[in-house]
Amino acid sequence: MKSYEEIMEILEAFALTSSYRAAGELAGCSHHTVEHWVTMRDNGVLPDGVTPPERVKLIDGFMPKIEEWVERSNGRVRGDVVFDKLVGLGYAGSDRTVRRALAAVKLNWRADRRRVFRPWVVEPGMWAQWDWGHGPKIGGRQTYLFCAWLAWCRFRVVLPVWDKTLPTVISCLDRSMRAFGGVPTYWLTDNEKTVSTGHVAGIAARHPLIVQVGHHYGVTVTTCVPADPETKGGVERTVQIAKADLVPTDTNLLDNYGSWVELVEACAGFMVKVNDREHRITRRAPIEMLTEEQTRLHRLPDAAFTAAFGETRKVSWTSTISFRVSRIRFRTPSPIRSCGSVSMATRSSPPTSLPPVRSRSPATRGRHRGTRALTTPTARPAQPVLSLGNRSRRTQPKPSSWASAKGHGCGSSKPPQLAHRG
Repeated sequence: MKSYEEIMEILEAFALTSSYRAAGELAGCSHHTVEHWVTMRDNGVLPDGVTPPERVKLIDGFMPKIEEWVERSNGRVRGDVVFDKLVGLGYAGSDRTVRRALAAVKLNWRADRRRVFRPWVVEPGMWAQWDWGHGPKIGGRQTYLFCAWLAWCRFRVVLPVWDKTLPTVISCLDRSMRAFGGVPTYWLTDNEKTVSTGHVAGIAARHPLIVQVGHHYGVTVTTCVPADPETKGGVERTVQIAKADLVPTDTNLLDNYGSWVELVEACAGFMVKVNDREHRITRRAPIEMLTEEQTRLHRLPDAAFTAAFGETRKVSWTSTISFRVSRIRFRTPSPIRSCGSVSMATRSSPPTSLPPVRSRSPATRGRHRGTRALTTPTARPAQPVLSLGNRSRRTQPKPSSWASAKGHGCGSSKPPQLAHRG
């Protein structure tokens, strides 16, 4: 039986809300309890003001132990675990009573440790965030939505992509900053492998290519706390709105996209809609505030980062092209072989028309790494000097006969395959 003060709190809550459920939430009891005491008051049979003695429960003697387990587990201990431990200590009650007592202890424990959220007051030109969302399927293939959010003006950028590889991330960052009209001071995102390769002593280790991107654009790429989406709530909300408006579901009754062009046009229309309408917090359109924030953004480089346009490949002095990502080598055409060592960026895939370089057996492999084996003792004219950075080399002619090559000897009656830096 409840005390006189508790009954009065229930009746006051019902008089304020005129709802059993709302009054029960305010008074901390069930809505059936509120209905019971309201009915008794209407019938004029409320008890007097004498507080009844509190009934002794079987769980009361074990409450300090339950509080200790909740404190040690940081509020994560389960009800069945607590019940098994209490049975070992001599508890003779039911499992339901233990669960109710544990829920009350956890509620009081979290009340003192509740996370407090305050409005984020951001400076113009300081912060931008990006995140990913699953887009619609086109032709049975999954697409993704790159969502960027400029914090002060609430300007949103949504770009459809086919994958989430590192070159795609860099390309989307470049397009987003060009849509912003400048470079912010910080980019904030999740701890994906394209950004953070791991954590050492709780500190994120950045991907080397992302560090180069930051140096190229003059921006600091930082990551939020792992498994904490509240850290970047602005872009999380952008992803939620973009998926609700662009991905066909039963709630929005959108038709499936027939082609990639339709999805690109839908994303462009979505950006116009959300950036031209009035924001409910600032009471201004983001596109209007963007013109003011552009005066605080840093200057954007004229040329984009090279990795945004494909794989970087290198033509080395071994007359082969090596791709960094796929780790495949290809022979180069003769016009490229005479140009020495160069680096280039390409949008296209590795040249499939050129046969790959086959590995040589130990018997035919040269003595030095990167050498090329000569299979014939015929002579050839000397080649010109090729410049390789700070060093140069002059190609030596092949030995014209077996006698001149005998000095390299291997003790065989047949001419050996000479290792030569050709």
